[in-house]
Amino acid sequence: MARRAKLVAQGVAVGLVALLFILLAWTLLTEEGGDLADSASRGERPRAPEFALERLDRDGELALSSLRGKAVVVNFWASWCGPCKEEAPFLEQVWQQNRNRELVIVGLDAKDFRRDARRFARRYGLTFPIVFDGPGDTANGYGVTGFPETFVLDREGRVVEAFAGAVTGKEDRVRLRAAIEEALA
Repeated sequence: MARRAKLVAQGVAVGLVALLFILLAWTLLTEEGGDLADSASRGERPRAPEFALERLDRDGELALSSLRGKAVVVNFWASWCGPCKEEAPFLEQVWQQNRNRELVIVGLDAKDFRRDARRFARRYGLTFPIVFDGPGDTANGYGVTGFPETFVLDREGRVVEAFAGAVTGKEDRVRLRAAIEEALA
């Protein structure tokens, strides 16, 4: 009798674990990314969440609100991210070409180590501002689901366009440049 009760209890436990797994899989499959990206893709311009984070490129802190009046490209990345390595030189090029036009690119390193992020920035010659979001709280607030993700903000801090994944293909690069032009207008 005790053996039978034990088997029933094990069966119930396995069933609950299976149910939890199915719920998790359903949630992941039906998740379409953050609200900011969804709203931007519908042509809306949601306000980007504020952040004030430690700078890695120099001493101090950088607050998003301090960049009001400028177009901003916020690029979420991590030093361990392969696609981030492919994308970094292009972002540096865009920064160099547009920094005198009141465009700021902010590299937002998340879920990473400071030392690794600084080494990454040196390796790829990144000269744009880089901030540190170690635990990923800011990334979570933006609805970032993977690295890299990029958000183009207009001069009022509203999301013009969002990019999930690396901006490495020709179409994505054209789209990013168009979003920057729209943000600068």
